[in-house]
Amino acid sequence: MKIVLAGGSGALGRRLSERLRRNGHEVVVLTRRVRPGPVRQVEWDGRAVGPWRTELAGAAVVNLAGELVDRRPTAANVELLTRSRVEPTRALVEASAGLAEPVPVWIQSSTLAIYGDAGDRMLEESAPPADGPPQMAGVATAWEAAVQGAHTGRLVTLRTGIVLDHGTPALDRLWSLARWGVGGRVGPGTQWVSWLHVDDWLDIVDRLLTDTAPDALSGVVHATGPRPVPNAELMGALRRSVGRPAAPPTPAALVRLGAVLLRTDPALALTGRRALPARLLEAGFEFQHPDLDEALADLRARARAER
Repeated sequence: MKIVLAGGSGALGRRLSERLRRNGHEVVVLTRRVRPGPVRQVEWDGRAVGPWRTELAGAAVVNLAGELVDRRPTAANVELLTRSRVEPTRALVEASAGLAEPVPVWIQSSTLAIYGDAGDRMLEESAPPADGPPQMAGVATAWEAAVQGAHTGRLVTLRTGIVLDHGTPALDRLWSLARWGVGGRVGPGTQWVSWLHVDDWLDIVDRLLTDTAPDALSGVVHATGPRPVPNAELMGALRRSVGRPAAPPTPAALVRLGAVLLRTDPALALTGRRALPARLLEAGFEFQHPDLDEALADLRARARAER
């Protein structure tokens, strides 16, 4: 099949385009700047309909476009995070309106952060979004609203957890903390982390794109592993994966101070969501890496092999 990928220059986008090409699909990446590479790229500005709209004819759409969330939660940054998601989505929706036939399947990226800081509640796809914080639930709610009205036969809103992949800033930073001896629990350590291995994320997207059954999944789907863990357990698994002993905890006050110095959002570490991929499990999806220790060991082995 032909797949138009918006946001294909990011870490997940690159992984996905590689997987899709390997499986024999035609991939077209919409990008603001065309670079040399194995995938055909078409320029767009991510804001308005342009000549790129012709690529949508007969193609599936995967929309991953959006700025990285790893930044201070200022009003300007919240506006940037929102605009960088809403504008490309609206442009794609507007372009789809001019198609003679609907997009067969449209995978719209979103985030489990739409549930805010959810405490110990077990979240399935029927859970309502939270009212805040604005840099999490606010951005995600606007992102999901922007895709309404898309001219598509099947729309999947993929609320994704923390995707673990070697060579990405998030996991490399966590491994570095563990190696430096500061890989103890963060804040209370009870905040839930909904995670999944990158292989499983790729398998989920592949399944959603290629499933032609009459009851193929649509609507909200959680892209996360079946075993969320508290932060303290995540940090322990990270330490084990790099062969480090127990480490002292990092108090919440220190996390907030460090976030200022690192120009990031402390809520990324101090809030949590205990989400389950209920609809995927009901549909019989099987995870390759459901165990956190095994998932991290696999990614460490890949990182070493690529050095």
